[in-house]
Amino acid sequence: LIPTAAGSRRGGHHFVVDGALMDRRTALLGLTGALVAGAPSSALAQAPVTIDRVEGAGRGRRPVILLLHGADGITRRAQYQFAAQALAGQGYTVLFPHYFEVTGEQRASYSEIGRKYAVWRSGLTSVIESVRKDPTIDPSRLAIVGISLGGALALSLAARDRRIGAVVSYFGFLPEDLDEGKPRAPTLILHGSADRIVPVRNAERIEALLRGRGVPVETQIYPGEGHGFSQMAQLDAATRSVAFLRRYLGA
Repeated sequence: LIPTAAGSRRGGHHFVVDGALMDRRTALLGLTGALVAGAPSSALAQAPVTIDRVEGAGRGRRPVILLLHGADGITRRAQYQFAAQALAGQGYTVLFPHYFEVTGEQRASYSEIGRKYAVWRSGLTSVIESVRKDPTIDPSRLAIVGISLGGALALSLAARDRRIGAVVSYFGFLPEDLDEGKPRAPTLILHGSADRIVPVRNAERIEALLRGRGVPVETQIYPGEGHGFSQMAQLDAATRSVAFLRRYLGA
């Protein structure tokens, strides 16, 4: 997984890897839980969620990685697909859910993130429950790799679901609900010191909170890097991510 600085001004991310496009599968999920502010608490949000999938190599039930996009949504879908292919090459089945479909948009503005965050989190919880029923997947070996907004969502999900085995957050922000849950999943934090979209203090606060809960944390801050990484930082982050996932998830 190799995010670059290209497109970072508007929260977009490029991924530089080789590989074919993914298979496309769509699941119709009934999504419950917290909804958009102002909606009745008893309401249900129902939407079809497309899940792009790349099968990992090997026999038997394979470990699975959820790859969560940032505020750019699927506007750079091909680049996310290539990133998923690279992760699948390490032996993981990779799922890339189009979770913005829950609220019907292509990308999210800053103002929308606060209002719709809980809806996306709820939708992804339903995706995870669906994944656990897949006979080709080992539900005991599940990790989440999140980019920016996706990194925050990965942290939120792991704080609520103790079955998530590892989290990799690429320049994710500190979610307000993180301290409300019970985080335990080993977490790798990758961030740039010069990030103007998600300031590096987010990484520092996430690390402090998780360490205070006894969670294994690894943090790498890249000097001078912004909201996206240049080539040398890309390669280092990719190497760290693969090693981290292999340590806690196997392959």
